[in-house]
Amino acid sequence: MTALGIVGGLGPESTIDYYRRILEAWKRDDPSSSPSILIDSLDVDRGLRLVEHDRPALVEYLSASLNRLAAAGADFAAMAANTPHVVFDELAAHSPIPIVSIVEACAEEAQRRGLRRLGLLGTRFTMEGRFYPNVFKRRKMSIVSPNNEERTWIHDRYVGQLLKGEFLDETRNGVIAVIKRLRDEEKIDGVILGGTELTLLLSAPVVADIPALDTTALHVAAIVKRLRA
Repeated sequence: MTALGIVGGLGPESTIDYYRRILEAWKRDDPSSSPSILIDSLDVDRGLRLVEHDRPALVEYLSASLNRLAAAGADFAAMAANTPHVVFDELAAHSPIPIVSIVEACAEEAQRRGLRRLGLLGTRFTMEGRFYPNVFKRRKMSIVSPNNEERTWIHDRYVGQLLKGEFLDETRNGVIAVIKRLRDEEKIDGVILGGTELTLLLSAPVVADIPALDTTALHVAAIVKRLRA
């Protein structure tokens, strides 16, 4: 049986959600068995420090996790978070096993739906990074991030609340307000919940009357497809 290795802990709540969703997706098609999954749980606080201050060290930190998973028998890997994908290309180039990209999974679904201009929410590193725009541009789609004040507000609540498992109505309403502004002023036709904890905060498939792409669900679908292959 093909084995999946999950780089987890970034943060813990989303890793738990990934594990639950993968098992549920697998059981829907084959209730008589379970997939082989290995999880290497990292330190989210260390990961955030490295993504902000030392990207080469972040690559080393994540590469060590991929190497441990490969040595333990994983045939392919996935990172249970969006933010670490800021160094995805560097990791993929040196990883001993293939890595399933959350960004590619999201872009494929956005293209399938015929979306062209999408808002992007997540940590500041995700919203300000080039990894989403670069992948989407290759598929003739564009990415729009919130303005600086909105990015700061979302990032602070992401790190201060969501990563700690706190999902408040006030924060939910604030995020929806940002989506509405992007819809009205920036003319987005969809929004990417580009933080795996955001999909725990906003679970509806439509938010502010536009499609909301659940990156966790899309990533899990790609992972399970790979597991079955």
